[in-house]
Amino acid sequence: MTHNTDHAVTLEKITALAKRRGFIFQTSEIYGGLANAYDYGPLGTDLLLKVKQLWWDFFVRRRDDMVGLDSQILLHPQTWVASGHVDSFTDPMVEDLVNHKRYRADSLLEDFFAKNPDEQQGIVIADLSTQELDALLEKFQIQSPDNNPLSKTQDFNILFETAIGAVNDKKNKVYLRGETAQGIFSNFKQILNSSRQKLPFGVGQIGKSFRNEITTGQFIFRTLEFEQAEIEYFFDPKTTDWQELFRTWQNQMWDFVTKVLGVKAENLRWRRHTDHERSHYSQETYDLEYRYPFGWKELWGIAYRTDYDLKQHQQFSKQSLAYIDPQTNEKFLPHVIEPAAGINRLVLALLCDAYLEDPDKDRLVLSLKPQLAAYQVAVFPLLKNKTELVTKARTVYEKLRQNFQVAWDERGNIGKRYLAQDEIGTPFCITIDFTTLEDDTVTIRQRDSTKQERIKISELDNYLLAVLA
Repeated sequence: MTHNTDHAVTLEKITALAKRRGFIFQTSEIYGGLANAYDYGPLGTDLLLKVKQLWWDFFVRRRDDMVGLDSQILLHPQTWVASGHVDSFTDPMVEDLVNHKRYRADSLLEDFFAKNPDEQQGIVIADLSTQELDALLEKFQIQSPDNNPLSKTQDFNILFETAIGAVNDKKNKVYLRGETAQGIFSNFKQILNSSRQKLPFGVGQIGKSFRNEITTGQFIFRTLEFEQAEIEYFFDPKTTDWQELFRTWQNQMWDFVTKVLGVKAENLRWRRHTDHERSHYSQETYDLEYRYPFGWKELWGIAYRTDYDLKQHQQFSKQSLAYIDPQTNEKFLPHVIEPAAGINRLVLALLCDAYLEDPDKDRLVLSLKPQLAAYQVAVFPLLKNKTELVTKARTVYEKLRQNFQVAWDERGNIGKRYLAQDEIGTPFCITIDFTTLEDDTVTIRQRDSTKQERIKISELDNYLLAVLA
């Protein structure tokens, strides 16, 4: 079978599969769609939910040193002033001087170097200032995608502004949150008082964030609205080595992606942020990158934010956010390690990583881990117009539904049904045929190998529980 390391996977193939099989749709497609916006269909909703549940179970529910939070999308506007987002949450933007379309200057330069790698010669795009970006755009005579001249680069703030109440003025201005982290920091004292956690401890949150992205494309990798899974792990820098703690979290992130989600290690790598690239609040940042069809890109980030956020919110709110050490009574602001994942990017990585083409059998397989598949098993009557087969198959279907997610399919010939289930990632297909009526056995087929064997109906639950565990 062909795997994506052979460059068999393209974004066009993933997009087509996602639409055809009900994973992901273009938002408002009947009106021509909305750029950088996608809806999750029946199977995509299931996959998204399972990734979130697995993340929550792994990082929050099973740990004594973690608690959860669900903060609001709309926070007090001063939150974003204190955090620095109002002043610093920007991307470098250029404008097509003819049709006035806008683009990220660094993305245009990335596209140019992708087509002309010899020209890059050690240039690190993330380190470039707006002036340096302008100089390179001019040097290489880079124009807009429509071959028009470009404006000078300017910083574009990607926070979404809106207003609350009846009067639309500055007093009513609020922001759709650009990250879930600030809800954790602004609730730090309340979490501490109500949970009585002792350092070190962390707060986990999954929720929607919003960014007014300039660049379109790359499917669900970069969208206006997305889901984050963030942790703020608080600790005392005097008693905890931040570098050792940082490495511990890196290892846990790696284990979750490779062992829990089943992503192949050869498609992952760590990349350290340069000093210029690193966010203003961070002393150290690494990205866990995945090899998407469009190149190595961030899947999950981890940053050492020091005490920047708590210090800022304490200063702007005039409220103490200090932690009191129960042993020494010392008051101080804890430091923070932050692992922050985009759930949508994890889903895209899973679709790309599981995408397999089997030219020998002329089929496409989504080789997801069984725990992530929308259905663990599908049940087919061999023929839909034979009442006795349908009745028996329904009995098996209802029996298996007690312990598994089960699909029912009686459409078309059995071969087409197998291919349809392969494309959505169903690990096992069970066929009820005329032999079943004689000896109560069924044919069970494995997705990846296409191996088939007969097994008694009474043994199905134990068989599936063993292989799906």
